[in-house]
Amino acid sequence: MSYTLDTEVDDPFEDVVARTEDALAEEGFGVLCDIDVKATFAAKLDVDFRKYRILGACNPPLAHEGLTAEPGLGALLPCNVVVYEADDGTVAVRAVDPEELLDAVDNPALDEIAVDVRERFERVLDSVSDADE
Repeated sequence: MSYTLDTEVDDPFEDVVARTEDALAEEGFGVLCDIDVKATFAAKLDVDFRKYRILGACNPPLAHEGLTAEPGLGALLPCNVVVYEADDGTVAVRAVDPEELLDAVDNPALDEIAVDVRERFERVLDSVSDADE
């Protein structure tokens, strides 16, 4: 069982981040936060780390629907999408699998939302991968 949906591409890191953000926007997601893990580790720990960004993605209509059905759902939001340099030199893009994540909540009212978000994330990853070809 995997907790993420994944793809890897062989393009420059910043290009992949930009394509990921564009693909998320096409699916109705805004990026609420963009955490540069490499920069944070350098500043806080004085260590070098691979290029690694955490994009906190949110689709407001789906978030509203989910929070209406399950107020505690906010603890799991926004949905994270990570972009990082893999060990083999490619750039990995991983999105949280909302079906796996929301399975722990055990609220049937969230099932359709989880399927919708998963399908959107799959299209995001397909879009990022297709641009690599």
